[in-house]
Amino acid sequence: MFPASWRWGVVLAFALVAPVAMPAGGVLDRRSLQLRRRQPNEPLLSVGQLRLRTAPTHQAASLAITSAQEPLAVLSRWEALDGQCWLRVRSLTSRGWIAA
Repeated sequence: MFPASWRWGVVLAFALVAPVAMPAGGVLDRRSLQLRRRQPNEPLLSVGQLRLRTAPTHQAASLAITSAQEPLAVLSRWEALDGQCWLRVRSLTSRGWIAA
């Protein structure tokens, strides 16, 4: 058997090297954000249909559904207690919340 100092050295080396192989934020990306930025100063564009809601919850009433490639201006960002991120946006016709 190896001495205890060698075992701790192997554990320490693994602890320092293993996280480098993982992406930032954890191992699994559960869902991707459905927005992309065209240019640094331009508004965000929706990649598909998104529901604009009256409040930052999935139970809130839907105000409108955006069309693909519709420009969205982000007004604010909010993170719920359950970790869900919401963006308050302004579309061409209305303002509301979308799940990010």
